[in-house]
Amino acid sequence: MSSNAQLQPAAAATLAQWHGLMQKNDLRALPELLHPQAVFRSPMAYNPYVGAPMVSLILNTVSQVFVDFAYHRELATADGLNVVLEFSAKVGARELKGIDMIRFDEAGKIVEFEVMIRPMSGLQALGEEMGRRLAPFLAAAKS
Repeated sequence: MSSNAQLQPAAAATLAQWHGLMQKNDLRALPELLHPQAVFRSPMAYNPYVGAPMVSLILNTVSQVFVDFAYHRELATADGLNVVLEFSAKVGARELKGIDMIRFDEAGKIVEFEVMIRPMSGLQALGEEMGRRLAPFLAAAKS
């Protein structure tokens, strides 16, 4: 991975839209950026969440949970279809740092969104709040 690498134009356009949505803290337009079979890999769950509606629900919810969210660094892969975004945020009194690893298809749609977070206390606070907010939706999705 190199900070000099550039994303392919379609992926770069999608990433610019993603940043715009995050800056406004309004992810209503997120489904337009997602591949229908997009996958979300959570730092709290072993199994991924599949499908644009579920990925959108999770990312919309986490954007409401995070306070003082900010991206700091961006690293792209040489193929121009993957980016790693370093971020920081707060959940309640807990500060956390993390990365979003995003993979795009050739059309620029997000096909995979994986999150890693530290420290454990920040991850636990996020997991508890996300679980509280998403429990009814996740239960319905599993049945």
